[in-house]
Amino acid sequence: MNNEKKLFTKKQLWALLLPLMVEQVLNSFMGTADTIMVTSAGNAAISAVSLVDSLNVMMILVFSALATGGAIICSQYIGSRDLETANRAAGQLLLSVTSISLVVTLLCSVLRAPLLRLIFGSVDAEVMENANIYMLITVLSFPFIALYNAGAALFRASGNSRISMRVSLIANIINIGGNAILILGFHFGAAGAAIATLLSRGFSATLILWFLRRPKQTLCIRKYTEIRPDFRMIGTICRVGIPTGIENGMFQFGKLAIQSTVSTLTTAQIAANAMMATLEQFCCNAAIGIGLGLMTVVGQYIGAGYKQEAKKMILRLARYSMVAITISCGLTLLLVRPLTKLSGMEAEAAALTVQMANFVCLLQPLFWAPAFTLAYGMRAAGDVRFSMLLSSSTMWTCRVVIVIVLIRVFGFGPIAVWIGMVSDWFIRAIGFTWRFLSNRWMNKAVIKE
Repeated sequence: MNNEKKLFTKKQLWALLLPLMVEQVLNSFMGTADTIMVTSAGNAAISAVSLVDSLNVMMILVFSALATGGAIICSQYIGSRDLETANRAAGQLLLSVTSISLVVTLLCSVLRAPLLRLIFGSVDAEVMENANIYMLITVLSFPFIALYNAGAALFRASGNSRISMRVSLIANIINIGGNAILILGFHFGAAGAAIATLLSRGFSATLILWFLRRPKQTLCIRKYTEIRPDFRMIGTICRVGIPTGIENGMFQFGKLAIQSTVSTLTTAQIAANAMMATLEQFCCNAAIGIGLGLMTVVGQYIGAGYKQEAKKMILRLARYSMVAITISCGLTLLLVRPLTKLSGMEAEAAALTVQMANFVCLLQPLFWAPAFTLAYGMRAAGDVRFSMLLSSSTMWTCRVVIVIVLIRVFGFGPIAVWIGMVSDWFIRAIGFTWRFLSNRWMNKAVIKE
């Protein structure tokens, strides 16, 4: 029996990957439904939700990075068969994300108005009013989404992705049902979308923490109130999580800089860009699910000392990602026109959305997997600094600069956003392919063997 079969058989691999892919795709469908419902409240509402979500996502990605750091540590300890330390790391992860998310929630609640004026000060007064309300409610959900991400990451680290898929499915049904009632029924607009989000995230966090208490599973935390800080373990988690957090934060901060430029466009152009962002997320969501599963697989192989097998798994799952993205992009091209009609978009916004979809869906299958899937695998081995440096550099030199120049200097519309994005994918693909082939990522120790 070879080393690969000692950890993951083909059946076990797909048992891990399929729920993650389904979860990500379902989330995308729910996000599309959200966008369609908010669109019914008018361009001001959808523009406000899009603008504020770009700020909210930056915070959420920081929490997700810490969860990723903890999951990598746990998966490597699981691979080395040190389950006691893996469980201790799991408790420290929950403690860390809870503390940080509460501080961030307080700061964002108090400073929301100055932040919105600083970043989106040039938008219409109606859009700003909707944005203020939407942000006030959604920041209250930060602790819930942080705890859910941490809990889901811990289940993934132990090879169980079915739990997070089920919780996410129920939570998204709550979200879309809440949107239907509050937006379509009571006409609450952006506020209705925010309340539904808060309720669904609160449910997700509560349920995932309840599942973590169940005995006879790889990672189990019975008594949350008895967790005490272990600063050495927190430091280990942070050494992996902070570079990823900086990468995610810089990435989203760059998107905010882009969004600030996009906010100078017409309301129809902003609405089209928001719809295209939702469609693009659908295109890569299955591949993101594969990447999340890859981190568990590689983490356990590296923890067990099977480095060459980890490399083979990265290559195999990168191929899976390319197939998944190709299928998703094909579906998007078929559905984009019906979706713009179903959402009731204005003619100008709908035409722009179709134009951008044609551009993105033809190029994304070529560059996304080498630009992102390889990075997932190398990050799981502990090679987080290179990813941080390369991703942050390409974000600012490709996306931000290109978008600002094309829109502010040459008068491009929202297509400039996607020209910058494709350029970023291309450079990242070259950089991560070189790093992967060099094998330097294999020598980044995270835990003691």
